[in-house]
Amino acid sequence: MRLTFSSLQWMVFILAGSLVAPIAIGAAFGMSQADTADLLQRSFFIIGISGILQILFGHKLPINEGPAGLWWGVFTVYAGIVASGALSAADGLQQLTAGMLISGILFFLLGIFRVITHVRGLFTPLVTGTYLILLVSQLSGSFIKGMLGIGYLQEKADAKVAFASLFILVLSIVLGKSSVRWLRSYSILISLLFGWGLFKFFHLTKEPMKAANLVSFPEWLAWGTPELSGGAILTSLFVGMLLLTNMVASINVVEKAYDSENEKYEPVNYNRSSVLMGLNTWIAGLFSAVASVPISGASGFILTTKMFSRAAFMIGNVFIIAISFFPPLTFFFAGIPAPVGYATIFLPFSSMIGLAFKEYKTELNSEKNLFIISTSLMVGIGSLFIPAAALKEWPSIIVTLLSNGLIMGMLTCIALEQFYKRKQSSKNEN
Repeated sequence: MRLTFSSLQWMVFILAGSLVAPIAIGAAFGMSQADTADLLQRSFFIIGISGILQILFGHKLPINEGPAGLWWGVFTVYAGIVASGALSAADGLQQLTAGMLISGILFFLLGIFRVITHVRGLFTPLVTGTYLILLVSQLSGSFIKGMLGIGYLQEKADAKVAFASLFILVLSIVLGKSSVRWLRSYSILISLLFGWGLFKFFHLTKEPMKAANLVSFPEWLAWGTPELSGGAILTSLFVGMLLLTNMVASINVVEKAYDSENEKYEPVNYNRSSVLMGLNTWIAGLFSAVASVPISGASGFILTTKMFSRAAFMIGNVFIIAISFFPPLTFFFAGIPAPVGYATIFLPFSSMIGLAFKEYKTELNSEKNLFIISTSLMVGIGSLFIPAAALKEWPSIIVTLLSNGLIMGMLTCIALEQFYKRKQSSKNEN
């Protein structure tokens, strides 16, 4: 019984973090409700498969997969190009498919040639702490807006949605900090089910999508044959390199969560994880969806629920795959109100700030380290406030970089720390 509830809770957590991207991309490309629903179905299938492949053959940690934010950004850029009339929606989606396949090849090669081991060495406590703070900073705006109901049932803040979300948040905190172990362990599942029921009771849920078929297999190459283009090739290689650091950071953060609770785990083979990420990216491209990436939020989930079971994680992903074969079930779970999802997983994500402070703890006694931290956070958080419209005339590669504060801050931190290390090394040699 415990394994069943733990698996259901993993399923709910994975679903809550995977619903927004496919729906937002469908809207950006002007897809019909049926096409968006099919994209959602394929996304669930890919996320479930990716999670199982990684825990069995890759990093072997319970880290849920989710649509990569960087790829989501690239899709949004291409949607803007389509809207301008410079590219048709079909051509844009086919070029993006080709881009993901190219990115997958990059992950394969980097893993096979064991490049990832060297990348892993860049993730010092300074970089990991900065990554975590910037990650929460980047997500916090979406969480607060979502809980206020902005853009949910109406464009402005909705008082009913806000009060209901606040109640769910308080409930999740009370349960998450409860001295009763089973309440603490299943706090996310309980909060989501209660919150969903609360929204139903107050008529705050949206009309669910209708399924045409009872059973269907996710469609292969739904967007058509991949189409190569110079822009797609350059963008995919650039995004691939950035996602590589994202993957290493996510795995590293979950390792820290295990270490903080003195839980044992098998040493991670980062090169093997890269090969599996390449395979997962190929699967996403072939099934016409957004490529997935290990999600750092898993660390917060694990710390909040104290659930370290690999079996529960695997079964949770099996549930996700099973849902993808039954469109009515897919659309039922897609009906989880976004504010409920945000309020339910608020605590796991906010707890990652605590992990960041633990990483910084031994690094704050140096003026050099304080400079690196402050500069990196300034660059990263500042990048979050660059208006999207201000960059629309720039090359897509630069837009992808500048519009992502998480990547900007993390790269700044890595560059500064490596610069000071080389400078110190040079001084010691002289």
